[in-house]
Amino acid sequence: MDPITEGEIRSSFVNCSKGEAKRLPVPRDLAERPWDDLDFLGWSDRSLPGRCYLVAPGADGPIGVALRYETGGSGRAQMCTICLTTHTGGGVSLLTAHKAGEAGRRGDSVGTLMCTDLACSLYARGRRRPALGNRYRENLSTEEKVERVRENLRAFLDRLHR
Repeated sequence: MDPITEGEIRSSFVNCSKGEAKRLPVPRDLAERPWDDLDFLGWSDRSLPGRCYLVAPGADGPIGVALRYETGGSGRAQMCTICLTTHTGGGVSLLTAHKAGEAGRRGDSVGTLMCTDLACSLYARGRRRPALGNRYRENLSTEEKVERVRENLRAFLDRLHR
């Protein structure tokens, strides 16, 4: 992923108002992020537990999504549907997002089981390991795992617009 600025992040959100996008917390360490290892930028809102955000490259520029999840976790092992990493405890959460446009204003939403720390890109590349869970042994190359992350994320983002 190419580095993006705070302004690009704030203008990228497709499922919240411009006012909400202006007020949401943006990471202050953008210059230190491992951009070459990221397929999307993801972060949690430290002031509002259960809120997080992601920004992914799109055909017409970055696509930002505001997400929510229940804090605490289920206590059982679950698999992320984006990178297929298995975590125990609260390592995977059902992240939900209001749909874009009129459907979202009506309250329609979509969800996916995803790594709560939003580090799918790093798990796929072997740069991070789950605390107590394990990755399934696969015969895929790192490049194939990265492409799978991108495809699965694109599929989730596409559902925001349906």
